[in-house]
Amino acid sequence: MTLLSSAIYRKALNTHFFDANPKNVKLLTNKSVIMSLPQTLRELVFPAPHKRERRKEARPGELLDAALALFVEKGYAATKVEEVAQRAGVSKGTLFLYFASKEELFKAVVRQNISGNFSEFNAALDEFEGSTADLLRIFVHAWWDRIAASQGAGIIKLMVSEGAQFPELADFYRVEVVEPGTQLIRRVLDRGTQRSEFRLLDPNYGFYAVLAPIMFVELWKNAPHLSGADGLSMNVSKYLDMQIDILLNGLSLQAPANFSS
Repeated sequence: MTLLSSAIYRKALNTHFFDANPKNVKLLTNKSVIMSLPQTLRELVFPAPHKRERRKEARPGELLDAALALFVEKGYAATKVEEVAQRAGVSKGTLFLYFASKEELFKAVVRQNISGNFSEFNAALDEFEGSTADLLRIFVHAWWDRIAASQGAGIIKLMVSEGAQFPELADFYRVEVVEPGTQLIRRVLDRGTQRSEFRLLDPNYGFYAVLAPIMFVELWKNAPHLSGADGLSMNVSKYLDMQIDILLNGLSLQAPANFSS
Protein backbone atom coordinates (compact mmCIF):
# COMPACT_ATOMS: atom_id res chain seq x y z
CA MET A 1 0.00 0.00 0.00
CA THR A 2 1.21 3.46 -0.90
CA LEU A 3 0.73 6.71 0.98
CA LEU A 4 0.31 10.03 -0.74
CA SER A 5 3.66 11.52 -1.69
CA SER A 6 4.56 14.83 -0.05
CA ALA A 7 3.97 16.75 -3.28
CA ILE A 8 0.59 15.20 -3.84
CA TYR A 9 -0.21 15.63 -0.15
CA ARG A 10 0.42 19.36 -0.45
CA LYS A 11 -1.86 19.51 -3.49
CA ALA A 12 -4.52 17.67 -1.50
CA LEU A 13 -4.19 20.20 1.34
CA ASN A 14 -4.82 23.01 -1.12
CA THR A 15 -8.19 21.43 -1.96
CA HIS A 16 -9.12 21.53 1.77
CA PHE A 17 -10.04 17.86 1.43
CA PHE A 18 -7.64 16.39 3.98
CA ASP A 19 -7.00 17.41 7.57
CA ALA A 20 -3.67 19.22 7.92
CA ASN A 21 -2.50 16.53 10.34
CA PRO A 22 -0.47 13.95 8.33
CA LYS A 23 -1.77 11.24 10.67
CA ASN A 24 -5.20 11.72 9.15
CA VAL A 25 -4.05 11.02 5.59
CA LYS A 26 -5.69 7.75 4.57
CA LEU A 27 -4.21 4.99 2.51
CA LEU A 28 -4.87 5.10 -1.17
CA THR A 29 -6.50 1.71 -0.95
CA ASN A 30 -9.51 3.37 0.66
CA LYS A 31 -11.84 3.60 -2.32
CA SER A 32 -14.07 6.25 -0.79
CA VAL A 33 -11.08 8.57 -0.32
CA ILE A 34 -9.81 7.98 -3.83
CA MET A 35 -13.15 8.64 -5.46
CA SER A 36 -13.70 11.78 -3.37
CA LEU A 37 -10.53 13.41 -4.67
CA PRO A 38 -10.99 16.08 -7.32
CA GLN A 39 -10.72 14.70 -10.86
CA THR A 40 -7.34 16.31 -11.59
CA LEU A 41 -5.88 15.05 -8.33
CA ARG A 42 -7.17 11.52 -8.92
CA GLU A 43 -5.44 11.56 -12.30
CA LEU A 44 -2.23 12.71 -10.64
CA VAL A 45 -2.37 10.00 -7.97
CA PHE A 46 -3.57 7.31 -10.36
CA PRO A 47 -2.56 8.19 -13.91
CA ALA A 48 -4.56 6.40 -16.57
CA PRO A 49 -2.90 3.14 -17.58
CA HIS A 50 -1.03 3.11 -20.85
CA LYS A 51 -3.14 2.00 -23.81
CA ARG A 52 -1.10 -1.19 -24.11
CA GLU A 53 -1.64 -1.97 -20.41
CA ARG A 54 -5.39 -1.48 -20.76
CA ARG A 55 -5.38 -3.71 -23.81
CA LYS A 56 -3.49 -6.45 -21.95
CA GLU A 57 -5.93 -6.36 -19.04
CA ALA A 58 -8.89 -6.59 -21.40
CA ARG A 59 -7.56 -9.50 -23.43
CA PRO A 60 -8.96 -12.41 -21.37
CA GLY A 61 -12.46 -10.95 -21.55
CA GLU A 62 -12.12 -10.21 -25.26
CA LEU A 63 -10.93 -13.75 -25.92
CA LEU A 64 -13.84 -15.22 -23.94
CA ASP A 65 -16.35 -13.06 -25.80
CA ALA A 66 -14.86 -14.08 -29.14
CA ALA A 67 -14.81 -17.75 -28.16
CA LEU A 68 -18.43 -17.67 -26.99
CA ALA A 69 -19.58 -16.10 -30.25
CA LEU A 70 -17.70 -18.66 -32.36
CA PHE A 71 -18.73 -21.68 -30.26
CA VAL A 72 -22.37 -20.64 -30.62
CA GLU A 73 -22.07 -19.85 -34.35
CA LYS A 74 -19.98 -22.84 -35.46
CA GLY A 75 -20.08 -25.38 -32.64
CA TYR A 76 -17.21 -26.60 -30.51
CA ALA A 77 -15.63 -29.04 -32.97
CA ALA A 78 -15.60 -26.60 -35.89
CA THR A 79 -14.15 -23.68 -33.93
CA LYS A 80 -10.38 -23.23 -34.19
CA VAL A 81 -8.30 -21.33 -31.68
CA GLU A 82 -6.79 -19.33 -34.56
CA GLU A 83 -10.26 -18.01 -35.36
CA VAL A 84 -10.86 -17.03 -31.75
CA ALA A 85 -7.56 -15.17 -31.62
CA GLN A 86 -8.25 -13.44 -34.93
CA ARG A 87 -11.70 -12.29 -33.82
CA ALA A 88 -10.26 -10.99 -30.54
CA GLY A 89 -7.54 -9.17 -32.46
CA VAL A 90 -4.59 -11.05 -30.98
CA SER A 91 -2.16 -13.74 -32.08
CA LYS A 92 -2.63 -17.45 -31.43
CA GLY A 93 0.39 -17.32 -29.12
CA THR A 94 -1.25 -14.60 -27.04
CA LEU A 95 -4.34 -16.75 -26.62
CA PHE A 96 -2.24 -19.58 -25.22
CA LEU A 97 -0.74 -17.21 -22.65
CA TYR A 98 -4.18 -17.11 -21.02
CA PHE A 99 -5.70 -20.48 -21.93
CA ALA A 100 -3.62 -23.64 -22.28
CA SER A 101 -5.95 -25.30 -24.80
CA LYS A 102 -9.29 -24.99 -26.57
CA GLU A 103 -10.78 -27.19 -23.84
CA GLU A 104 -9.63 -24.78 -21.13
CA LEU A 105 -10.94 -21.86 -23.17
CA PHE A 106 -14.34 -23.53 -23.43
CA LYS A 107 -14.42 -24.21 -19.68
CA ALA A 108 -13.65 -20.56 -18.98
CA VAL A 109 -16.51 -19.53 -21.30
CA VAL A 110 -18.92 -21.78 -19.39
CA ARG A 111 -17.79 -20.39 -16.04
CA GLN A 112 -18.10 -16.79 -17.18
CA ASN A 113 -21.51 -17.11 -18.82
CA ILE A 114 -23.33 -19.81 -16.84
CA SER A 115 -21.89 -21.34 -13.68
CA GLY A 116 -20.37 -18.07 -12.51
CA ASN A 117 -23.92 -16.98 -11.62
CA PHE A 118 -24.57 -19.80 -9.16
CA SER A 119 -22.73 -18.38 -6.15
CA GLU A 120 -24.79 -15.19 -6.42
CA PHE A 121 -28.00 -17.21 -6.81
CA ASN A 122 -27.18 -19.24 -3.69
CA ALA A 123 -26.37 -16.12 -1.70
CA ALA A 124 -29.67 -14.53 -2.74
CA LEU A 125 -31.53 -17.67 -1.72
CA ASP A 126 -29.87 -17.60 1.72
CA GLU A 127 -30.93 -14.00 2.29
CA PHE A 128 -34.45 -14.12 0.87
CA GLU A 129 -37.15 -13.56 3.50
CA GLY A 130 -40.35 -13.68 1.45
CA SER A 131 -42.59 -16.58 0.52
CA THR A 132 -41.18 -19.52 -1.40
CA ALA A 133 -43.75 -18.94 -4.14
CA ASP A 134 -42.25 -15.48 -4.68
CA LEU A 135 -38.75 -16.97 -4.47
CA LEU A 136 -39.61 -19.50 -7.18
CA ARG A 137 -40.89 -16.76 -9.47
CA ILE A 138 -37.77 -14.67 -8.91
CA PHE A 139 -35.46 -17.63 -9.41
CA VAL A 140 -37.02 -18.73 -12.71
CA HIS A 141 -37.03 -15.22 -14.15
CA ALA A 142 -33.49 -14.57 -12.92
CA TRP A 143 -32.32 -17.75 -14.64
CA TRP A 144 -33.88 -16.53 -17.86
CA ASP A 145 -32.55 -12.99 -17.61
CA ARG A 146 -29.01 -13.89 -16.54
CA ILE A 147 -28.40 -17.11 -18.46
CA ALA A 148 -31.05 -18.29 -20.88
CA ALA A 149 -31.67 -14.92 -22.53
CA SER A 150 -27.96 -14.29 -23.02
CA GLN A 151 -25.71 -15.53 -25.79
CA GLY A 152 -24.45 -18.09 -23.26
CA ALA A 153 -27.66 -20.05 -23.76
CA GLY A 154 -26.17 -21.23 -27.04
CA ILE A 155 -23.69 -23.27 -24.97
CA ILE A 156 -26.59 -25.36 -23.67
CA LYS A 157 -27.70 -26.15 -27.20
CA LEU A 158 -24.07 -26.92 -28.10
CA MET A 159 -23.75 -29.42 -25.25
CA VAL A 160 -26.96 -31.16 -26.30
CA SER A 161 -25.73 -31.53 -29.89
CA GLU A 162 -22.00 -32.17 -29.35
CA GLY A 163 -21.59 -33.37 -25.76
CA ALA A 164 -21.49 -37.04 -26.73
CA GLN A 165 -18.50 -36.37 -29.01
CA PHE A 166 -16.52 -34.80 -26.17
CA PRO A 167 -17.15 -36.85 -23.01
CA GLU A 168 -14.58 -34.93 -20.95
CA LEU A 169 -16.34 -31.66 -21.65
CA ALA A 170 -19.72 -33.30 -21.00
CA ASP A 171 -18.46 -34.45 -17.58
CA PHE A 172 -17.17 -30.96 -16.87
CA TYR A 173 -20.50 -29.40 -17.87
CA ARG A 174 -22.44 -31.84 -15.71
CA VAL A 175 -20.29 -31.05 -12.65
CA GLU A 176 -20.04 -27.30 -13.33
CA VAL A 177 -23.59 -26.55 -14.50
CA VAL A 178 -26.09 -29.39 -14.28
CA GLU A 179 -25.43 -30.56 -10.73
CA PRO A 180 -25.20 -27.13 -9.04
CA GLY A 181 -28.17 -25.88 -11.09
CA THR A 182 -30.19 -28.88 -9.99
CA GLN A 183 -29.15 -28.32 -6.39
CA LEU A 184 -30.37 -24.73 -6.57
CA ILE A 185 -33.82 -25.83 -7.69
CA ARG A 186 -33.94 -28.46 -4.97
CA ARG A 187 -33.04 -25.85 -2.36
CA VAL A 188 -35.98 -23.71 -3.42
CA LEU A 189 -38.41 -26.65 -3.28
CA ASP A 190 -37.00 -27.91 0.04
CA ARG A 191 -37.47 -24.44 1.52
CA GLY A 192 -41.14 -24.48 0.55
CA THR A 193 -41.63 -27.94 2.06
CA GLN A 194 -39.84 -27.09 5.31
CA ARG A 195 -41.93 -23.93 5.71
CA SER A 196 -45.15 -25.90 5.03
CA GLU A 197 -45.79 -23.86 1.89
CA PHE A 198 -45.37 -26.78 -0.54
CA ARG A 199 -46.49 -30.33 -0.17
CA LEU A 200 -43.90 -33.07 0.17
CA LEU A 201 -42.29 -33.99 -3.13
CA ASP A 202 -40.10 -36.84 -4.29
CA PRO A 203 -36.69 -35.09 -4.22
CA ASN A 204 -35.44 -37.19 -7.14
CA TYR A 205 -38.17 -35.96 -9.48
CA GLY A 206 -39.70 -32.76 -8.12
CA PHE A 207 -37.00 -30.50 -9.48
CA TYR A 208 -37.75 -31.65 -13.06
CA ALA A 209 -41.07 -29.80 -12.85
CA VAL A 210 -39.15 -26.53 -12.50
CA LEU A 211 -36.32 -27.46 -14.86
CA ALA A 212 -38.52 -28.59 -17.75
CA PRO A 213 -40.04 -25.21 -18.76
CA ILE A 214 -36.66 -23.50 -18.41
CA MET A 215 -34.96 -26.06 -20.64
CA PHE A 216 -37.81 -25.95 -23.13
CA VAL A 217 -37.70 -22.20 -23.63
CA GLU A 218 -33.88 -22.20 -23.86
CA LEU A 219 -33.92 -24.78 -26.64
CA TRP A 220 -37.02 -23.36 -28.34
CA LYS A 221 -35.57 -19.86 -28.62
CA ASN A 222 -32.26 -21.26 -29.90
CA ALA A 223 -33.82 -23.48 -32.57
CA PRO A 224 -35.62 -21.06 -34.94
CA HIS A 225 -35.59 -23.70 -37.68
CA LEU A 226 -37.99 -25.71 -35.47
CA SER A 227 -39.90 -23.05 -33.57
CA GLY A 228 -40.35 -20.72 -36.54
CA ALA A 229 -42.05 -17.35 -36.17
CA ASP A 230 -44.03 -18.52 -33.13
CA GLY A 231 -40.83 -19.29 -31.25
CA LEU A 232 -39.19 -16.01 -32.15
CA SER A 233 -42.24 -13.99 -31.12
CA MET A 234 -42.90 -15.88 -27.88
CA ASN A 235 -43.30 -13.64 -24.85
CA VAL A 236 -40.99 -15.56 -22.55
CA SER A 237 -42.00 -13.66 -19.43
CA LYS A 238 -45.68 -14.57 -19.94
CA TYR A 239 -44.80 -18.16 -20.72
CA LEU A 240 -42.72 -18.52 -17.56
CA ASP A 241 -45.41 -16.86 -15.44
CA MET A 242 -47.97 -19.34 -16.74
CA GLN A 243 -45.69 -22.29 -16.02
CA ILE A 244 -45.00 -21.00 -12.51
CA ASP A 245 -48.74 -20.60 -11.85
CA ILE A 246 -49.32 -24.18 -12.97
CA LEU A 247 -46.51 -25.36 -10.71
CA LEU A 248 -47.72 -23.43 -7.68
CA ASN A 249 -51.30 -24.62 -8.05
CA GLY A 250 -49.96 -28.15 -8.04
CA LEU A 251 -47.55 -27.57 -5.15
CA SER A 252 -49.49 -25.39 -2.75
CA LEU A 253 -51.12 -26.90 0.32
CA GLN A 254 -54.06 -24.54 -0.04
CA ALA A 255 -56.49 -25.57 -2.76
CA PRO A 256 -56.61 -23.19 -5.72
CA ALA A 257 -59.56 -20.83 -6.06
CA ASN A 258 -62.52 -22.03 -8.08
CA PHE A 259 -63.07 -19.59 -10.93
CA SER A 260 -66.05 -21.40 -12.44
CA SER A 261 -69.25 -19.37 -12.57
